[in-house]
Amino acid sequence: MHTITMIPGDGIGPEISEAMRRVVESTGVKIEWDIQEAGADIMDKYGTPLPDHVLDSIKKNKVAIKGPITTPVGSGFRSVNVALRKELDLYVNLRPVYSLNGVKSRYDNIDLVIVRENTEDLYAGIEFEEGSKDAIELIGFLKAHEARMRFEDAGISIKPISISGTERIVRFAYDYARREGRKKVTAVHKANIMKHSDGIFLRISREIGEKYPDIETEDRIVDNMCMQLVQKPELYDVLVCPNLYGDILSDLCSGLIGGLGMAPGANIGEDHAVFEPVHGSAPKYAGQNKVNPSALILTSVLMLKHIGEREIADKVFNATRDVIAEGKHVTYDLGGSAGTSQMADAIIDKIKG
Repeated sequence: MHTITMIPGDGIGPEISEAMRRVVESTGVKIEWDIQEAGADIMDKYGTPLPDHVLDSIKKNKVAIKGPITTPVGSGFRSVNVALRKELDLYVNLRPVYSLNGVKSRYDNIDLVIVRENTEDLYAGIEFEEGSKDAIELIGFLKAHEARMRFEDAGISIKPISISGTERIVRFAYDYARREGRKKVTAVHKANIMKHSDGIFLRISREIGEKYPDIETEDRIVDNMCMQLVQKPELYDVLVCPNLYGDILSDLCSGLIGGLGMAPGANIGEDHAVFEPVHGSAPKYAGQNKVNPSALILTSVLMLKHIGEREIADKVFNATRDVIAEGKHVTYDLGGSAGTSQMADAIIDKIKG
């Protein structure tokens, strides 16, 4: 019996989480769901979108799967996703992207994996508000060290990239590539400009790559990487990236396979793992039984593999793939007229044979 924390999320989260739960349970796998609330909908109740008892549940159970949670743009609370990654030291964001028959896309046969560092870079949350005492003091420090800013009415974000943080994410990327039979790891950076942050990422990536002679090692500057992925994605396999670039490239790669509605994701640390789809909470579609549950169902495939249920994971993946390929019981974005729950029913029927 596996005990897994499930966080339905907000917006469309509860609907797709229920669809995912029913699909997983239809396989007969023994899972006890520890259901926890987090997100914008519980702010009034708890005064925070991420109550301590939710973290305690994940720490106890070691594994969680969550629906999307709304993050306000420009103001309000910080991302619950970012908070979970920091609190649980989930330093790996794993985002596989692959083509599926039946999904409209400009490309065929995409098969890439983004391995994104999850705790450092500009998402570390080290920020100073424009005009604040701390920002003014920091600007004064920079002046004293001959690093004058062009304008002083600036908000400031700090970009830390460490040797330790880079070593562990790059090792994960190479170990993952070796375990999954992948052939190449590409380190993505902007070391030509940011020599003391991205420069570390590039140097350590090259050093670690030398220890994996069975895997091809290369690197690409991030802006060139974007162009390469659009022009010739078939040349790439596993991409290991600092936090911000990994976030951007994972969305770009999702576009190669038909959009975020098909993109699963995992956040993995030494002791805990939280699985979540890449897409957002789409609150305007909440409660309409309309949205595509595929990304969260495919995310459950990653979770099932993580807990050692690889055969069950294959059943869920194969059933989802077949329903999408047939195109009869799929949601509007896949060209069908089925609702969220009806698409889940079709996948369950496939699993049960």
